[in-house]
Amino acid sequence: MGKRYPDPAGCRFFLPSVFKSMEKHRKGSRRIILASGSPRRIALLRQIGIEPEVMPSAIDENTVGYRSPVQRVLNLSQKKALEVAKRTPDAVIVAADTLVVLDGKHLGKPRDAAEARGMLSELSGREHLVYTGFTILHAPTRRFVSEYEVTRVKFRELESNEIDVYVKSGSCFDKAGAYGIQDDFGAVFVERIDGCYYNVMGFPLTKFYLTWRKFSQGLNDEKDKSAHRQGGS
Repeated sequence: MGKRYPDPAGCRFFLPSVFKSMEKHRKGSRRIILASGSPRRIALLRQIGIEPEVMPSAIDENTVGYRSPVQRVLNLSQKKALEVAKRTPDAVIVAADTLVVLDGKHLGKPRDAAEARGMLSELSGREHLVYTGFTILHAPTRRFVSEYEVTRVKFRELESNEIDVYVKSGSCFDKAGAYGIQDDFGAVFVERIDGCYYNVMGFPLTKFYLTWRKFSQGLNDEKDKSAHRQGGS
C-alpha cells in the first residue's frame, strides 16, 4: 500500500490561490501516487497543492542503456509509472527520473563513497547538464503524458576535504551526480545555473505544473463528456 510521508522537518508551504484548483483535485475521487520516495519530490508536489501517496517504483535504473539523456529520463519515468500502475490500477501516477551528464558521460546515483568522491571530483570546476523527465499516467485508461527539462550547472573548484565531508554526511547517495543543490553543503558547490533550479533538485516544477493542469483538465473534460453521453442515452 502507498503511504503518506510527513512534512520534511522545518518545511511549511503556503498554498496561494492560483493552486486552489489543484487542491480541489487532490481532494477529489482520484488517488495521486508518486512513484518515488524522494523527500524533495514529495515536498515540491506539496508546494503546489498535491498531497501524494508514496509508492516507490521497483524499476532498476541501471539495467538498461540508452542512446541519449532525453531518451533515458523519459523512458525510465514511463517505466516507473507503468510499474506502479500495475499495483494501483485506479490511480494517477507521477514518476520522474534525473540524470547528470558531464561531457557526454552519464552520472546517476553513486553506488558507494568512492564513486561519489569520483563524481564530485569530476564535476569540480566544470559545467554539466541536469536532465529530468517526468510522466503523468492515468492508470484506468493508460492515458499518459511525458515531458523533460534540462538545466546547465557550473561547479566551482572543490577542495578534497569539502568532498570528503559531504560524502561522509551521506547526502550524496540518493542523488544523480552525487550532490543536491538544496543541501547545506551541496548548495555552495554550485557557482551558477542556467535554467530551472527545481530541475536540478530532481523535479522541474513549473513545467510539471503546466503539464499537470492541462492533463487534469483533459481527464475532467473526458469525464464530463462520458457523463453527458450516459445522461443522453
